[in-house]
Amino acid sequence: MIHILIADDHPIVRDGLRAILGTQSDFEVVGEAVNGAELVAQVATLQPDVILTDLEMQGMDGVEAIRRVRAQPSDIGIIVLTVYDTDDVILAALQAGAQGYLLKGAPRAEIFNAIRVVHAGGSLINPLVATRLINRARAPQNESQALTERETGVLQLLGQGKINKEIAAVLHITERTVKFHVSAILGKLGVGNRTEAVTVAVQRGLITL
Repeated sequence: MIHILIADDHPIVRDGLRAILGTQSDFEVVGEAVNGAELVAQVATLQPDVILTDLEMQGMDGVEAIRRVRAQPSDIGIIVLTVYDTDDVILAALQAGAQGYLLKGAPRAEIFNAIRVVHAGGSLINPLVATRLINRARAPQNESQALTERETGVLQLLGQGKINKEIAAVLHITERTVKFHVSAILGKLGVGNRTEAVTVAVQRGLITL
């Protein structure tokens, strides 16, 4: 039996996933979380075999939750199920420790297969997502790791001490989008938090304070 924990901030999505996963005799949904903080808390108590999580959630997002789960000694399989298919978000999730990456709308057979593959210790990525990663990998190293114009803008505002809400207002984007940009920045700079990101960025001349 594969014990599964679902994390998504939309009740309808959680209900739908629970229903379709319940059609498989070797699956058991042991819990649901509405955000990353709940996900991390429930991992300790429920000890699932596989986590099926969205990335865009209120409070702690999926990428940060994956990082925190991976910081603990465990062999839990983690699969992202999201609408986001941009390079930076995909890389942030995989760098955080996800072993599977599926897009919402994927056939149920694909979801079932991903759960079984990841539970067995493998990895499974949606073909469209895999193509984006291959194209990214073929880019020159300095290009693939370069900050985008938007990321540089977010980083500059981080250097000014602005919080996500303030950055979102300045750039006319959502706070959730800011979170994804920050996750991508941390991954590209190889740092663990915002303070380190600003320090490294200043040292490299990426931003000025």
